Amino acid sequence: MKLWEKGIPVNAAIENFTVGKDRELDLYLAKYDILGSMAHIIMLESVGLLGSDELPVLLEKLKELYKKAASGEFVIEDGVEDVHSQVEFLLTKELGDLGKKIHSGRSRNDQVLLDLKLFTREAIREIVESSEVLIEVLLQNSEATKEILMPGYTHLQVAMPSSFGLWFGAYAESMIDDLELLLSAFKITNQNPLGSAAGYGSSFPLNRQLTTELLGFNNMNYNVVYAQMGRGKVEKIVSFALANLAGTLSKLAFDVCLFVSQNFNFFTLPAEFTTGSSIMPHKKNPDVFELIRARCNKIQGIPHQITMIINNLPSGYFRDLQIVKEVFLPMFKELNDCIRIATLALKNISVNQNILDDEKYNFIFSVEEVNELVLKGVPFREAYKIVGEKIEKGDFVPQKNVHHTHEGSIGNLCLDKISEKKKNTIKEFNFSKIDSAIKQLLD
Repeated sequence: MKLWEKGIPVNAAIENFTVGKDRELDLYLAKYDILGSMAHIIMLESVGLLGSDELPVLLEKLKELYKKAASGEFVIEDGVEDVHSQVEFLLTKELGDLGKKIHSGRSRNDQVLLDLKLFTREAIREIVESSEVLIEVLLQNSEATKEILMPGYTHLQVAMPSSFGLWFGAYAESMIDDLELLLSAFKITNQNPLGSAAGYGSSFPLNRQLTTELLGFNNMNYNVVYAQMGRGKVEKIVSFALANLAGTLSKLAFDVCLFVSQNFNFFTLPAEFTTGSSIMPHKKNPDVFELIRARCNKIQGIPHQITMIINNLPSGYFRDLQIVKEVFLPMFKELNDCIRIATLALKNISVNQNILDDEKYNFIFSVEEVNELVLKGVPFREAYKIVGEKIEKGDFVPQKNVHHTHEGSIGNLCLDKISEKKKNTIKEFNFSKIDSAIKQLLD
């Protein structure tokens, strides 16, 4: 079944090629398509395009379909082109001509725009919730290890004293900034395109503000041409935000892979979190973090794929946009899997103490000695020269006392401030407004 059928059969090879993976990928969108249809028909009834006796009949059937979609029982049958066609087919099968009325005032173009936005909005929420848990683990680890020193590096050369508390806290704050970027992408996503039809509006007296409120959007894409131009653009913006978060996870994973190696020996993973070798019985490999790194690096390539698909398209709809779904929809689960497995591993990782007792880290305290001389009145450049000469002559004996007090340093991690920053960022998503609207729609 095709919503655009005019009695002329499509060549089978052409049909298979043009449908592509839509039946498979549209299952991601099924419950959102049904929610959108519910809001749309409530609006149609309010402007006189559906009878007051027809609306409850359609809503009841759509709620039944929503439950099936939410539980994973919804299927797109062979011969049915996409999720929009399947929903209309099922309604028409059970309700006859009444089922054919739900498409008035909309196109598959604004339907899929709406579905993608509702899906993306909820998928972002899942990422935010998973990220919040990981940030909390990082902050807890930071607090627990704030007194345990470790080497800091520049150019992969031993540089200055750091601490495990500083390391864990750095990634917590980095993820919060990633959520700030995701918040911007969420705000762009959370605008209603329904009613823009094929990109040029409708002669029906649609009430777009009503569907905006029913679906819990912050506002709408007002210009109907721009609403259609948002297809691909929203996915690109969101994918860049997700890629940014993936970049933080990839960097963290690389650090862990380095730090669990025998050459560093800063971290230890439980044996059950490692894998072995088929010929080397001593091996305990950090494969979980290597795969986080690889998957997150793959995710960082997705914005570029989307850009290349949509980059040279003029305004209006083009079938090229169908391919965007293939790379965009699965990326949320892959990133979420990485976040969750990183959370589990970091909950169970242990840090090795007294690392800086090793003589190879003696020079790490050189800056502390320079600063001590400066505090006694020696000009900084002179103090630097004095300590440098000691190092070159082999006379440097480190004083392993570290006194850092300013905000964000080893002695003042500002974990309460970072935690507050996290709470304020997550609060701005205002997921409760969406929950309230969707609950009311389903009730």
